Amino acid sequence: MRDDESLTLDRSTTPQKASTPTASPLPHWVRVLAVAGLVLAAVNLRPAVTSLGPLMKEVRDGLGMSGAMAGLLTSVPAACFALFGFAAPRLARRHGPGAVVCAGMALITAGLLLRPFAGGTPAFLAASALALAGIAVSNVLMPVIVKRYFPDRMGQVTGVYSMALSLGTALAAAVSVPLTDAMGHGWRLGLGVWALPAALAALVWLPLVRDRSSRTAAAPVAAAPAASGEHGRITRSRTAWMMAAFFGLQGTSAYVTMGWMPQIFRDAGISADKAGLLLAVTMVMGVPLSFALPQIAARMRSQGPIVLVLAVFQVAGFAGLWAAPAAAPWAWALLLGVANCAFPLVLTMIGMRSRTGAGVVRLSAFAQSTGYLVSIPGPILVGALNSSSGGWGLPIALMIALVVPQAVCGVLAGRNRYIEDEL
Repeated sequence: MRDDESLTLDRSTTPQKASTPTASPLPHWVRVLAVAGLVLAAVNLRPAVTSLGPLMKEVRDGLGMSGAMAGLLTSVPAACFALFGFAAPRLARRHGPGAVVCAGMALITAGLLLRPFAGGTPAFLAASALALAGIAVSNVLMPVIVKRYFPDRMGQVTGVYSMALSLGTALAAAVSVPLTDAMGHGWRLGLGVWALPAALAALVWLPLVRDRSSRTAAAPVAAAPAASGEHGRITRSRTAWMMAAFFGLQGTSAYVTMGWMPQIFRDAGISADKAGLLLAVTMVMGVPLSFALPQIAARMRSQGPIVLVLAVFQVAGFAGLWAAPAAAPWAWALLLGVANCAFPLVLTMIGMRSRTGAGVVRLSAFAQSTGYLVSIPGPILVGALNSSSGGWGLPIALMIALVVPQAVCGVLAGRNRYIEDEL
């Protein structure tokens, strides 16, 4: 692999010998609107999940939900992301990525509006699935949107929308309980209020529904070598499989943290307000790191060292939760917040492991959809182990053990490779 084929932020490292099609300049309004749309979409990609964690006890009591069913609920995001994520590339080819993301924001709005009216667990799960379907297609297309509209600024723009994603995640975790208390209508209104920012995001994406100018903007990074592998099966790529496994294992950790960490703190005697605030601290850590980390990763030939550093923080955070959750809760929240930055890292790696926009679509869909399938059992197993053992020792020990394969897959996925060469 030639060094000059690396996809970085530095324009001077762009291949000079490859025959690259000339990209038509995008209208200024399109780029401005695309940035605004990316930021608003990213803000809405996690509140459906993180608003639920601090209120999980109230939701379980209100719906008569068992521990195993609550574990299933924390795995619904991964299941929906896997199921609907596979459809995202086909929908984007047929209707355009802007139209699909706009529809995704509309689905989030509808699901979050319907969820408070659920009279039982099945209806609550169905409404959640509707919102999560919108999140799923938007999740897959975020790296694609960046590649198409900003092929020369992938690290910077990925950092911006990753930062917005972390901000939305943290905001929902921090204010859901205080909002619920302030509005005085129980958990239902506290969850339903998050439909408002999703509706705003859908409105911003409307002008981009019929935009096709970005199709000429994402020229291949190295067109000639990419052509030989463009139509090969993505399942033949070892890098794609490692990316999917790394995505899935880091997703397992993230959804266990978002879904169960507040309950771990509450079971240790910490109040609901403080537990929600601790989850917010974990998510807030991703705001500055999600902006800086993609830019650092994009300048490195291999992202393995970053993967290993994040793994160390992850082990330390879970070990603290296992040994003494109430002794230093802020420290455990901070450590796991750093570890959760594996998500913007893997998004950056997806954009760097293919030479073309079409390759990024395929890799993003495969890695995210397969990865979310991998992450489904984790939160369910954590809930079941908690119910059967009556404590959090076994579930947290499982999470610590999973760090090892996560780090191995991340190091292998972070090697300086292009999927086209493996196809």
